[in-house]
Amino acid sequence: MNLNGIKAFAFDIDGVATDGTLLCMPDGDFLRLYDAKDGFAIRMACMNGYPVAVITGGSSESIRKRMTASGIKPEDVFLHCRDKMVEFRQFCERYGLSPEEVMYFGDDVPDVEVMQACGCAVCPSDAVPEAQRAADWMTDAPGGKGCLREAIEKTLKKQGKWVFDPVVYKQRF
Repeated sequence: MNLNGIKAFAFDIDGVATDGTLLCMPDGDFLRLYDAKDGFAIRMACMNGYPVAVITGGSSESIRKRMTASGIKPEDVFLHCRDKMVEFRQFCERYGLSPEEVMYFGDDVPDVEVMQACGCAVCPSDAVPEAQRAADWMTDAPGGKGCLREAIEKTLKKQGKWVFDPVVYKQRF
């Protein structure tokens, strides 16, 4: 696993950024719980120049709001994905990345194709067996409980880019 070659991050929402629990609201939307430490890791990646994408089957605009609050560009939040390779390729093309330069986090069967195509496939500790087999790295943390933080922080530290600038942070967030 070559963390030095990672130039971008992409991840699923339900089961990765959340524990996969969905609370259905009367209007048909779903409530999700996110880990603030994962959100900070996303911000650190964005602040340090890494493109970050969400590629999810979820379709709630609340996902876009949470992820843009974490620093992800709105156009890099792909909702209602049914063939995640399509959006993964769009993300790579937008930033001139080869798939091998992207770390992708997935937890379930719809993520496996992207996990097999990316440079470093990561799954949370509670991922389904198919995602575990496709993963280069299984985090100690389960989905929604710091798996994004664990892998993003380790990658940025390995590259010497886990650098917090409070001035930039205050301006950006």
